[in-house]
Amino acid sequence: MTQDMSIFSLVLQASFVVQLVMAGLMIVSLTSWTVIFGKLIGLKQVRVGNEEFEREFWAGRHLGELFQAANNKPASSKTAPMERIFASGMREFFKLREKKLDAAVQLDGARRAMRASFQRELDVIESHLSFLGSVASVSPYVGLFGTVWGIMHAFVGLSNMQQVTLATVAPGIAEALVATAIGLFAAIPAVIAYNRFARDIDRIAIQLETFIEEFSNILQRNAGAT
Repeated sequence: MTQDMSIFSLVLQASFVVQLVMAGLMIVSLTSWTVIFGKLIGLKQVRVGNEEFEREFWAGRHLGELFQAANNKPASSKTAPMERIFASGMREFFKLREKKLDAAVQLDGARRAMRASFQRELDVIESHLSFLGSVASVSPYVGLFGTVWGIMHAFVGLSNMQQVTLATVAPGIAEALVATAIGLFAAIPAVIAYNRFARDIDRIAIQLETFIEEFSNILQRNAGAT
C-alpha cells in the first residue's frame, strides 16, 4: 500500500509535540505577516506625512501660522512625526521667549524639546520591529527542535519493528522535517522585512534629525532677534 505523503497528511500523522511546534510556528508566522503589512502601511504614511509637512514648511509660510495649524488639529488626526517635532520645539520656544530668557536658553530648550519628541516618535516608528527580529532568529531553531523531536519519536517507534526499510523510515522523518520547513517559512519573510524596515527607519531618523538641525538654525536667528 502506498502511504499518503502530502503535507496535510504528514502534519496530522506527526506526534503531539511536533504538532504543537508546527501550530506555534504557524501562529507566529501569521502574526508576523500582520505586523509586516501593518508596518508597510505605517511607514508609508510616515514618509508621505513628513514630505507633505516639509514642503509646507519650506514654502515660506510663517512659523506662527504653521504652529497654530498644528495645534488646531484634533488629537485623533494623523499628523506627521516631523510636524509633532516642530510643534514641540515651537511650543517650548514660545514658552521660554514669554519669560524673556536669554536667546541661548530659548534655543537650548527648544532643541531639547525636539530631541525628546524625536525619541518618542522613533520609539513609535520602531514598534514591533523587535518582534520581527525575534521571529527571524528564533523560528528556525524552534522548527529544528520539532524536527529533532520528531526523528527521535520515529526511531523509537522503529526500534520495535523486526525489519526496517526506507518505506518505514521515510514517513517519520518527513513528518519531522515539516517542522523545519514551517520554521523557515516563518523566519525568511521576517528577516527580509526586518532588514527592509530597519533601513527605512534609519532614513526617516536621518530626515528628522536633519530637520531638527535646520529648524534649530531658524530658531537661533529668531531668538537672536528678540
